[in-house]
Amino acid sequence: MLLWLPFGGFALLFAVVASGLIAPADRTVKSAMVGKPLPTFALPGIVPNKPGLASATFQQGKPRLLNVFASWCIPCIAEAPQLMRLKQMGVPIDAIAIRDTGPAIQGFLRRNGDPYERIGDDKVSAVQLSLGSSGVPETFVIDGQGRIVQQHIGDIREDDVPKILEALQGVQ
Repeated sequence: MLLWLPFGGFALLFAVVASGLIAPADRTVKSAMVGKPLPTFALPGIVPNKPGLASATFQQGKPRLLNVFASWCIPCIAEAPQLMRLKQMGVPIDAIAIRDTGPAIQGFLRRNGDPYERIGDDKVSAVQLSLGSSGVPETFVIDGQGRIVQQHIGDIREDDVPKILEALQGVQ
């Protein structure tokens, strides 16, 4: 009888691992900031001829996207075509540049397109952290009163665009 105990233990471990591979757990990160107002902030601009960004921008009655990005971020390059597509669809997009420099951001925009109306310079990630953002890229859907409706963690992919548009259209 004791001879079968190791085999039974192995079979149980195999079953647990196999079930995790077949039906993996939901790994969606739920933001504690969804449903709450944007923290109050005012960031200077980081590139010439483009204004900085303040939380008051998001309280003007029209929903907007807030993209947290950096020139050194590879997934930010990957999402650039989707942000340009959203801009072409008439979606207003603002950004916060994280721990970056003006020349680097200018180069990034020249190479990948510029979907942003405003870009704030968050030199020490203070605003990023107050948003509950821990990395780049992250995108927030903000309603017209400055409340966070949705947080998208990671790069925006083609199949994410309809969900983002639906979130924007569902709020005012």
